[in-house]
Amino acid sequence: MRHYHNLLYICRGVSDETEGLKQALSLARNNEAPLKVLVISPEFPKEFPDYEKKYQEALLTQAEASIQSTKKAIKLEDGSVDISMELLSDKTPSIKIVQYVLQHGHDLVIKEAELYDDKNGFKAIDMDLLSKCPSPVWLCRPIRQSRQQIQVAVAIDPESQEPAAENLSKRMLELSRSLADSCSGELHVLSCWDYQFESYLRDSVWIKISDEEVARTVLKAEQEHRALLEKLIEVSNISGIYQVHHLRGKADDIIPSFVKNKEINILVMGTVARTGIPGFMIGNTAENIMQRLTCSLMALKPQGFISPVKVY
Repeated sequence: MRHYHNLLYICRGVSDETEGLKQALSLARNNEAPLKVLVISPEFPKEFPDYEKKYQEALLTQAEASIQSTKKAIKLEDGSVDISMELLSDKTPSIKIVQYVLQHGHDLVIKEAELYDDKNGFKAIDMDLLSKCPSPVWLCRPIRQSRQQIQVAVAIDPESQEPAAENLSKRMLELSRSLADSCSGELHVLSCWDYQFESYLRDSVWIKISDEEVARTVLKAEQEHRALLEKLIEVSNISGIYQVHHLRGKADDIIPSFVKNKEINILVMGTVARTGIPGFMIGNTAENIMQRLTCSLMALKPQGFISPVKVY
């Protein structure tokens, strides 16, 4: 898998980030790409400049120790990945991270997910990166399985007619196929469909439609959605082993439940901020799904996405 050439790992340095570093170093190795580790430090009160320097030195020392222990854990030979490290201090780190990405041309941002107490969803800094960062974002959660057992899934919405959405879906399928090939070898393609007018048609006192006609209408909607999905898979030219899960229901409910029940380790999804692409809008379906996820997330945006963050 060689999709990315300039990887950035975000290190908070305040907790054990072994799991995140494992995924970052593995991605760098698989892509034969350098890895920049950006260590994030909070802004200290100006009254304590000496303490700030000592704290930042401790963060860098901790980050270096974590990198070395993680390299040993995944049996990464010295020199096989070009690793460099830099410290960034700011009271709004998510904005600074996006600016850093824009300035240095990073094509993948990797970060360990900041968990709530119930271990679902993502906190504010993660959501900021998902909605504003121009490059794909990989949010890591612990993966206990061996590489050969890691399960990869991709969530696809085939109904949008916009070229940007179709191209995004193709990229998601290609990337998830490549990820699956580097893991268990099996890809789960998930797509949700529904016919939201069914209950209205069955229960309305104003419209008299037989149950058989309603059933035919619902079946037609299912078949049309499935045909669009299969066409999208076909034009993406993915091969290998994959299962198509064409499930009825709201994506907000179906996708998190599917991830949990199938023990998915990595989910590939599309995210967009306010472009009008159905099913891919931060603040709508995508955000609702993300707040309930329990796995690592690879989030992509359509080509041509322009970040609202500016570099001054």
